[in-house]
Amino acid sequence: MVKAKYITIPQLAKMLGISRIAVYKKVKSGQIKAMRIGKSYVISDSDIVYILAGKLNGRDKKQLDAAIQKIIDEYEELLRMLGKE
Repeated sequence: MVKAKYITIPQLAKMLGISRIAVYKKVKSGQIKAMRIGKSYVISDSDIVYILAGKLNGRDKKQLDAAIQKIIDEYEELLRMLGKE
């Protein structure tokens, strides 16, 4: 059984380089999905991936898209065969 991992709002604030208050406001407004445990909020690691992906700048997104397209071009036939299984 895989256990979910969580981080706290102060930890996420440090990762994003913004204040704790800014993260709390994003949680309260629903921009960041969080669970309340006792008096604290926690964010699951699966949600953190999406939060950090939104932090990519335009150049990083283009590089990521180019890398994905290269993989698709090189392994297109293999991916099709795997998709049929």
